[in-house]
Parts: sequence; structure tokens; C-alpha cells
Amino acid sequence: MLKIGRNDPCWCGSGKKYKTCHLEFDRKLENYEVMGEEVPYHSMIKTPAQIEGIRHAGVINNQILDLVGEKICPGISTEDLNTLVHEATIRLGGIPAPLNFEGYPKSVCTSINEVVCHGIPDPKRILLEGDIINVDVTTIVDGYYADASRMYCMGKVTPEAEKLVRVTKESVDLALKEARAWGHLGDIGAAISEYIYANGFTVVREIGGHGVGLEFHEEPWVSHIGTRGTDMLLVPGMIFTIEPMVNAGKPDVVQDDSDGWTIYTKDGSLSAQWEYTVLITEDGPEVLAW
Repeated sequence: MLKIGRNDPCWCGSGKKYKTCHLEFDRKLENYEVMGEEVPYHSMIKTPAQIEGIRHAGVINNQILDLVGEKICPGISTEDLNTLVHEATIRLGGIPAPLNFEGYPKSVCTSINEVVCHGIPDPKRILLEGDIINVDVTTIVDGYYADASRMYCMGKVTPEAEKLVRVTKESVDLALKEARAWGHLGDIGAAISEYIYANGFTVVREIGGHGVGLEFHEEPWVSHIGTRGTDMLLVPGMIFTIEPMVNAGKPDVVQDDSDGWTIYTKDGSLSAQWEYTVLITEDGPEVLAW
């Protein structure tokens, strides 16, 4: 834990003296650490100014996903969605974070049916009646990141597909109830996995949520399978995504070697995902992007 003088400016950037700002907070963290808890570093705890910046990025991110919801339909191509997201992001004053991130070639991820995540928009991939699709949008606004994804059903889908999409979202909403200050990351994973498996589906293990806000991907890593009372302590100021990827079949996944990005279910079963960016506060979680 960083040692700061009582009368020094607080590390959080509030401008207050440490003794009147985060001194008691840090003492509480130290007590948890002495008891054997895994506590977050200061770098995982956002300052008030950073939180405001990330909150604003979330507003823009939500507007983009709202627009996707208005326009998406059978007959549209995933490249059309990419153009829509890219142009809306620029118009709203943002930057599409996926574009050129580690070589990713597009401004949004579009993952259809058996694609678990990182599906690349393609002018030849036309959405069809019965498809389910995840549209994953991450937006940078004034240097701050917000990240969220939503599922969309194209017309009439199978009962299995409808249940998969619905149950996946319900699991995220259940997880939010566990995203409480001084709880644990394991509480979130437990809530998701218990509900998903009780409904006959499986949770992808290799890919999880992540800290976000100052970078695209930050610590901590957020597993969607967990045990209550374990893993990192949740404290006010932490911001991370909750984004379970849920398969109708087995949880195993494979990566497309030809593009280096697209992740599929190994058995070809359907997959669904919803993603929220969540801020931990003393009064409960605040969803910044959804």
C-alpha cells in the first residue's frame, strides 16, 4: 500500500488532505489484507474525475447501442453495422476502441449464433431471420473507455435461442446484486454460473470480464464462474465489466486460425453474451454502460 503523509494531498486526486479523504479507507483495506484478503491496488480504484469521464463515455456508448437496436434487422450486413457504429461514434465525439486494437480491423464486434465473441463484420454476412447476434461496442471519449454489448434476435428465433438470450441477461442482472462494496469477485461468478447451469447452459471459462476506463482492458480479470467469499475484494471506485459468454452446449471454445480473432463454440452450439460496465459504490453498483 502506498504510504502518504496525513497532510499530503490524497492519492485519489480530490485535492483534499489524505487524512480527511482516503486515510480511513486505506486503513480498512490494510485490515482486510492482514486477514488474508486479496485487495485491489490504488491503480484499480478510479478517482472522482476519472469516474465522471468514464460515466460520460458510458452515455455515448449507450447511445450507440440504442441506435444499433433501432436499425438492426434481417437483411442488414454486419459491415453495415460496422459503418453505423463507426459513423455514430465519430459524430458523438468518440473514438471506436476496437479499430486497430492489436490489429483488429473493424470498429465493432458482431458475433452471430455459434460465434462466442470477436466476430469480425463482413459485407457478405447478411443477418437472417432466426439469427441471434451480439453487438459489442467500446467507445473512447476524451481518453476514457466504456464497454458494453447487447444481444439482438432477428425476427422469430427458436425457443432454445430465445431462452439462451434471456437467461444470459438475467444472469448479469443477478450478478449485479452481488456487486457490492466489500464483497468479492467470486460472488459475481457464483451468481452467474449457478443460474446458468441451473437453466441447462454452460459458461465459457477462458474469457472473462475486465477492468476498464483508462484502458481497454485493465485489472482485475473477472471470472464468470466463482465461489462466494473468494477472489479479490470489491471496493468503491473499482470499474469493470461483467460479460458472461453462455453456450447452449458445452463450454469449450476454439479460435479461428484464419483471422486470429473469431471465437466459436467447439461443438457448434449457440452462444450469447451481455456486457455491462459497472462502478462499485458504497451504495451499490452503478451501471455505466449496458
